[in-house]
Amino acid sequence: MTRQMTGAKMVVQALRDQGVDTVFGYPGGAVLPIYDEVFQQNDIRHILVRHEQGAIHAAEGYARATGKPGVALVTSGPGATNAVTGLTDALMDSIPIIVLSGQVPTFMIGSDAFQEADTVGITRPCTKHNWLVKDTEKLATTIHQAFHVATAGRPGPVLVDIPKDVQFASAAYTPKPKAPLGHYQPQVKGDMETITQLVEAIETAERPVFYTGGGVINSGPAASQLLRELVEATGVPITSTLMGLGAYPASGKNWLGMLGMHGLYEANLAMHGCDLMINIGARFDDRITGRLDAFSPKSKKAHIDIDPSSINKVIKTDYPIVGDVGHVLEDVLKVWKARGRKVNREGLAKWWRQIEEWRQKDCLSFKPSETTIKPQHALQRLEALTKGHDRYITTEVGQHQMWAAQYLGFEDPNRWMTSGGLGTMGYGFPASIGVQVAHPDSLVINVAGEASWLMNMQEMGTAVQFRLPVKQFILNNERLGMVRQWQQLLHGERYSHSWSEALPDFVKLAEAFGAKGIICKDPADLDDAIMEMIEHDGPVIFDCLVEKHENCFPMIPSGEPHNKMLLGDAKATDAIAGKGAVLV
Repeated sequence: MTRQMTGAKMVVQALRDQGVDTVFGYPGGAVLPIYDEVFQQNDIRHILVRHEQGAIHAAEGYARATGKPGVALVTSGPGATNAVTGLTDALMDSIPIIVLSGQVPTFMIGSDAFQEADTVGITRPCTKHNWLVKDTEKLATTIHQAFHVATAGRPGPVLVDIPKDVQFASAAYTPKPKAPLGHYQPQVKGDMETITQLVEAIETAERPVFYTGGGVINSGPAASQLLRELVEATGVPITSTLMGLGAYPASGKNWLGMLGMHGLYEANLAMHGCDLMINIGARFDDRITGRLDAFSPKSKKAHIDIDPSSINKVIKTDYPIVGDVGHVLEDVLKVWKARGRKVNREGLAKWWRQIEEWRQKDCLSFKPSETTIKPQHALQRLEALTKGHDRYITTEVGQHQMWAAQYLGFEDPNRWMTSGGLGTMGYGFPASIGVQVAHPDSLVINVAGEASWLMNMQEMGTAVQFRLPVKQFILNNERLGMVRQWQQLLHGERYSHSWSEALPDFVKLAEAFGAKGIICKDPADLDDAIMEMIEHDGPVIFDCLVEKHENCFPMIPSGEPHNKMLLGDAKATDAIAGKGAVLV
C-alpha cells in the first residue's frame, strides 16, 4: 500500500531510503517545511554550517572521505547562489553530492518574489544535472534519480530545486526500489579489442609509465587495489595527478611522485621521455600537460576514462578505452596474465636506471633555517609526527597545497581532499569538517594558508558547536603566496595587492570561538607545538609563522614542456623572462 505524505516528509524519507546519515545545511524560509521534518526524526544528523558555501564543501569532504554521496540543504535565492562555488568545485573534481534547494511557491516563480532566483538556470552549467520539481507526486522519484545520476558514471554534483508549496502538498511516496532511474546508464566495461591492443603495447614498451588520476579513487577501493597489483606485476613506474594521490602508496617502490606544474623532477621527465603513456582516470588537465604540442612527444598514448567526452578532448590517444577504471583494470590484468605476463625486461631495466639517475637530483631539497620556519620543513615535521595516525588531510589552495602534495605521503585512497580543477580558496576548512563528521575518531588536519583560511573562517563556529576536533595547520607567510610567487617570476616583482596589512591574531581568534590557538615561529619549538596540536581533543588553529618569500619548486613555467623545469630560485626570474637557461 502506497503511503501518502507531504513533500517535506518525502525529502527526509527519500534520504533515509538512500542510506544518508548526514546532511550539511542552513535553514531559510523556503525550506522550513523540510527543516520541520528534520526536527521530528533522529535517523539523519543535520550539521548547521555558517555559510552555504561551507555546506557544499563539507558535503564534498564527506563524500571524498567515505566514497558515499554528500548531501547539502539550502534555502532559495542567496542560499542557492551561495552554493554555486561549491557546486562548480565538485563538478570540476567529479565529486558526488546532492544539493536540495528551496524555492518560492510554484505560483510565484517568475514574479521576482522575495528570495527568488532562477536556481535551475543558474546552476545548470555547474551541475551534472538539475531538476525543478513542480509536482509533489514526482518529488521522491526525482530525488532517487538525483542520487543515481550523481554517483553513476563520472560522479558529480546534482541539484533538486523544490518549491515551498510542493513541500506542503501531499502525494503518494515512491520508495527507492520502485523509482525508475531513467535512461542514464553509463558504459562500465571497456572494449576488449582495444584492451588487448594496450596489453600488447605494455608487453613491448621500453619506457612505459602509468599516469593516474582521481578517477581511480572515484571508482572505489577495488580499482586502487587492481592498480597496485598491475604496477607490482609489470614493474612499470607510476605517477599521479594532484587528485589521484593515495591510489598507489607513496612508499611503493614504483612511485615517482606527483607530476605537473609543481610535480617532481623524475615524474615530469619520465612523462616527457616515455614511449608508452597510460592515462588511468585523469583528464589531461592543463596543469599536467603544460604545452600541448610538446606533451609526452615520443609516446603512444592510452586513455582509460568512464566519461566518453574526455577521450580525445585534449590529447589524441592511440588506445581510447571508455569504461569504469575498476572494470577496465580487471580486464587488463586478465588479458596480460593470459598472454603470459610479458614485459620488455631489458628495456624496463634501462628505463629504471634512467629514472634513478633523475632521482639523484633530489628536487625537493631545500636549505633549512635555524631562525625561521621554512614551509617545507613544517610539512616534513607534520608528516613525520602524524604518519602513524589514522590521518586525513585537506588543504586550501596555493603554495601550501603544492607543498603538502610534495611532502606528505599517502598510502591509501580517500585520505587526501583538495580542490584541484577549480582551485577554490576556502575549500579546505569546511571540507575538513565534512571529513571529521564522517570519521569522528580520526586525526583530520587542514593544511592552509592564512589568506585561503580566512575565506571560510566562520566555520569555526560549526567545529566548536559540534565538537569536531579538526586541526587547522596554517602556514602563515602574510602573503598570497602563489600570487606573490607569480608576481616575482612573471610580473617584474611588482607585488600588486598580494599581502594583507590587517591579519588577525589567530590564537585570540581561536579563543574567541571557544577553540584552542597555538602559535609557533621558532624551528626549535615546532615539534612540540605540532604534538600539542595533535594531542588536544578539540578544534585547534595552529598559526605557523613561516618564511615570507619562499617559492614553491619544482615549477614548469607556463607554456613550457615537462623537460623545462625551474628547480630553485637561482636565475628563476631570468629563466622565465628568457634571459637565462631554464633548468632541466
